Amino acid sequence: MKFLFIVQGEGRGHMTQAIALSQKLESWGHTVSAVCIGKSARRQIPAFVHQNIAAPIYLYDSPNFVTDEKQKSILLWKTFTYNLGQINKYQKSLRIIDEQVNKYQPDVILNFYDILGGLYKLLYKHTGEFWTIGHQYLIEHPEFPFAPNQTLAKWLFKLNTNLTAIGASKKLALSFRNFTSSSNKNLYILPPLLRREVKDLQPKNDDFFLCYMVNPGYGQDVINFATANPNIEIVAFWDHKSMPDGYKPVPNLIFHQVNDRLFLEKMASCKGLVSTAGFESICEAMYMGKPVMMVPVAGQYEQACNAMDAEISGAGIQSTDFDFRKLIEYIDQKATEALDSKTWFDQFDSLFLKIIAENDKPPLNSSSVRRVKKSKAFGILSS
Repeated sequence: MKFLFIVQGEGRGHMTQAIALSQKLESWGHTVSAVCIGKSARRQIPAFVHQNIAAPIYLYDSPNFVTDEKQKSILLWKTFTYNLGQINKYQKSLRIIDEQVNKYQPDVILNFYDILGGLYKLLYKHTGEFWTIGHQYLIEHPEFPFAPNQTLAKWLFKLNTNLTAIGASKKLALSFRNFTSSSNKNLYILPPLLRREVKDLQPKNDDFFLCYMVNPGYGQDVINFATANPNIEIVAFWDHKSMPDGYKPVPNLIFHQVNDRLFLEKMASCKGLVSTAGFESICEAMYMGKPVMMVPVAGQYEQACNAMDAEISGAGIQSTDFDFRKLIEYIDQKATEALDSKTWFDQFDSLFLKIIAENDKPPLNSSSVRRVKKSKAFGILSS
């Protein structure tokens, strides 16, 4: 089967998932023909993505969050109004995606949680399969834990998730733990999608903590903590384009730019991870048996849910700040108790291959992909 990926470029999680799945599909004899990745002015696509994906990569502008001046909290209203003003730019992005779909004629378009992937399915006609993959699709399972007391944020999170999955015949929900089967026939519960590099590492415990922040504004919080606690060694990773790699504001703290190989090496040897509550980093830590303290990005409801779900799954604890002493206390309390996630995590390949077997069929011919008529919403011209 031929696949085309559409990937959200926010953070590193969806991109590392795309790397992992592209490697697996190629090893199983399938083809990833092209990878379309959404970009924004806030984020740069890390070099490791280009280095680890063999297929051609196409970049396009995609909706993204707007943060406050300190680059910490997500501003929901400004996010909505800003992206609404970028309609013409996103119209061009949909055409870029369509060009690749027509060029490569995939049997399956697999969307890694980009809203333009769902809109593409709505506005263009592709007679092949359209699937989605991500932790977010667990919201359709009755056991998923929603963060409380945030009615509007919850509604927006569900809306965004539904938009990414418009017309999806399969929703592949990645999960920290094995949920019971769902009555939703289009929902498939899968283990986290980890790269082979993660599974090849041999964990150990050196005397430092690893820190990852999706928004660089949290860097000052970590600097303040390290300054006040010089006996605690911290290795941090951030996406701060204006700062040099290896920035060392105090002797016990060093900041690296996002570097996937180095990050995994540090993950394997750290005492524990302190991170904003992105799904992928938590999963990597769980697989290596590293306890995690999760600090959800303010205003990002999805991360609040991630932190709850991960805590229920035994990954670690939640926090509202970067006080590493909380994680130290948690580790001391847990003592020799170890989290065994490998049994569930290692089932991904067999479960995904079953899904492929349900849909394996001869490649579609060139007539299977065509443009729809003019869309009133975006003014997309038919061919």
